[in-house]
Amino acid sequence: MTSLNHRLDALSEDRLRGMRRGLEKESLRSQPDGKLALTPHPAALGSALTHPHITTDYSESQLELITGVHESVESCLAELTEVHQYTVRSMRAVGDEMMWASSMPCGLPTDETIPLGRYGSSNVGRAKSVYRMGLGHRYGRRMQTISGIHYNWSLPGVSSDEYFATIRNFRRHAFLLLTLFGASPAVCSSFVEGREHELQKLSERTLYMPHGTSLRMGRLGYQSEAQATLAVCYNALERNAASLHDALTRPWPAYEAVGIRNPGGDYNQLATTLLQIENEFYGTIRPKRVIYPGERPLHALRERGVEYIEVRLMDLNPFEPIGIGASTLRFLDVFLLHCMLSDSPPDTPAEIRELAHNQHLTAARGREPGLNLMREGQAVPLMQWADEILAELVPIAEALDLAHGGIDHANAVALAIAHLQSPELLPSARVLQAMHAHHDDSFVGFARAQSRVTHQHLLSLEWSSKQQARFEAMAAKSVEDQRAIEAADTMPFEIYRQEYVSPSRLGRPQTQATAVTA
Repeated sequence: MTSLNHRLDALSEDRLRGMRRGLEKESLRSQPDGKLALTPHPAALGSALTHPHITTDYSESQLELITGVHESVESCLAELTEVHQYTVRSMRAVGDEMMWASSMPCGLPTDETIPLGRYGSSNVGRAKSVYRMGLGHRYGRRMQTISGIHYNWSLPGVSSDEYFATIRNFRRHAFLLLTLFGASPAVCSSFVEGREHELQKLSERTLYMPHGTSLRMGRLGYQSEAQATLAVCYNALERNAASLHDALTRPWPAYEAVGIRNPGGDYNQLATTLLQIENEFYGTIRPKRVIYPGERPLHALRERGVEYIEVRLMDLNPFEPIGIGASTLRFLDVFLLHCMLSDSPPDTPAEIRELAHNQHLTAARGREPGLNLMREGQAVPLMQWADEILAELVPIAEALDLAHGGIDHANAVALAIAHLQSPELLPSARVLQAMHAHHDDSFVGFARAQSRVTHQHLLSLEWSSKQQARFEAMAAKSVEDQRAIEAADTMPFEIYRQEYVSPSRLGRPQTQATAVTA
């Protein structure tokens, strides 16, 4: 605690005010009956390939809404709200679909019927669709329909080594975020049809874990046997890059059996290696760097260092109109600063195994009284560990409030402490309570009702003709931009694919990986 306070005191208010953030929010499009919408990406939303704020994630039916980089929590949420407003208005103009309010999916059709994202005829657009085809072959399409919120975060003057220290501590303490903000304790039975699972039956079409927090981040979520063989190291940029480089270049027998193309000549996947591209590696947090057009993310990191980090474990909160609220973002800011300022010893293979164990246990049973996690080979009560971390967050929250004025950060930490002391107030518990009280223990019934409430709320917000015109112009420009990319293409797709997945595009190993970002 002493070294943490010393480092906190050394942070100037200007640096604290220099903190930046952005959001990426995924949501399925659903029909009024709670089933997946199978229609194309709405034309009024522009090109999913080139629109700066509205795209699709895995499925054509899975919207992804993106903010720019923001100085304040308020402006970040205001922009995300505005993007939501245009999106729901565009959807209302052509039908009765709505954005699904939960991380776990709505009623799903058969796996092969879930539509892949489509991005046009350019090489880059085709590569995005082929990558998604590969994900479907490797993990099944249903698993890819899970939605979440990603929080991009940076602080000025932080080196790559310091960001990796932050990432190590984040992974150690991620159980706290799953407990406090996990909101996916139940799922429609269509999601696990034909799969082994540990879920309990709650009602006819609903499965759950009684003390679950985030099934999305547990064994049901982004998991695979192949990726389970990876022990990605976070002790330094190049060590991290080397482990990913290996996964991106190592042939994997099961994927070699699938092949690049099927007998009819259609593409099955981009590559037969353990990972097709960097984004296929599923982690709770990623080091990031803005890439140049056509550049591989690993190359960007090796050449220019870490620019920001991407938090990837946040569930959609179905009780928030846009899936996340200001108090949660402020808590994340305090939490990430704590990860950065705390001592961060190197990770080890043994600790990496412990962290996976803790994540799965918290996701499935995080609200269970007396639950123990593992820390340095010893059992430790989740609540005890959480209390230790929360106590250390208080002075960090106070420092942020001093820099910004007000008491919002202290209130965010106080709210988290109150929720932990009264677990029935946690989002995961509230979901199960609402399901039981109002929807006959039906997950789809609950999520459909919350989606409808959210949809109507967003439509009721003030919206000007000037805002409408600005978003329509943005959509039109994105369509023009996609056409320009398609018109400029001259290279055959197979040559493009081979060049893109070539190991030479991954960058050279760096002996010094401590570039400081501006």
